[in-house]
Amino acid sequence: TLTAPAPFADEISCQCQAPHEKLTIAQARLGTPADRPVRVYADGIFDLFHSGHARALMQAKTLFPNSYLLVGVCSDDLTHKFKGFTVMNETERYEALRHCRYVDEVIRDAPWTLTPEFLEKHKIDFVAHDDIPYSSAGSDDVYKHIKEAGMFVPTQRTEGISTSDIITRIVRDYDVYARRNLQRGYTAKQLNVSFINEKKYRFQNQVDKMKEKVKNVEEKSKEFVYKVEEKSHDLIQKWEEKSREFIGNFLELFGPDGAWKQMFQERSGRMLQAFSPRQSPNSSPTRGRSPSRSPSPPWVFSKASPPSSPKAASASLSSMSEGDEDEK
Repeated sequence: TLTAPAPFADEISCQCQAPHEKLTIAQARLGTPADRPVRVYADGIFDLFHSGHARALMQAKTLFPNSYLLVGVCSDDLTHKFKGFTVMNETERYEALRHCRYVDEVIRDAPWTLTPEFLEKHKIDFVAHDDIPYSSAGSDDVYKHIKEAGMFVPTQRTEGISTSDIITRIVRDYDVYARRNLQRGYTAKQLNVSFINEKKYRFQNQVDKMKEKVKNVEEKSKEFVYKVEEKSHDLIQKWEEKSREFIGNFLELFGPDGAWKQMFQERSGRMLQAFSPRQSPNSSPTRGRSPSRSPSPPWVFSKASPPSSPKAASASLSSMSEGDEDEK
């Protein structure tokens, strides 16, 4: 686990104490003893250190099983002379490299063109860089002699990211960044902004703030309307449920087969029974035993069926006459 930044080469002596015999790429890829790592060198400007730089250094570090990565960073004087003005100064660029996990050692004020003396001083075995010819300082390819010596190992560039791309974005969106930094407290002098542009940027910031407030109000209004619609929907749904429940209860009570009709029929039957009670039968025991009831007169005929023949009729008359004589 790394717990400290990579050291500077001028603050330590070369720690490779093993005999530094020249290696071929094939030998390096097979692996070397632990006390004899393959010393790989990569150099550059490393302005606005980004993921493309880090990926290139990762490739340089992992080219061989056992490697020690030295990174050379050119000074401001050399860079401004051969390439142009940088966003970060040399100290910032040195520190950015020291905190990359793949870097073992940083060489400050690295030379623009590698010399045999420099390679020997730092015991460099191979130089890692992308394979695109790098024309500078009057040369079509500053790594041409390294390639001819068999000490060059190529890495792959990361497409879509470079220091030039980042600077292009900043220049393209200059007004946006200037307005943002004015809002954060930077002065127009610090940003190299004219008086008129400063007033324009500040006015634009005020307009943006007003737009943001209006946008917030609109969002809150939409949220409020949504909540009202949601509550209204809930109320309508509850009202419909209560309406169904009320109609169902009403039909159960007052419908064709409801409880109210059954109750009315029962009460009507009871009233009819109260006003027209049923008569007791003639043959009931109570009526036969009652002492106050007089015997039926002889002229009252019973409800028996009429005689079926004249003989039966005469017999019944004779029995009635005999009965009268007995009473006398």
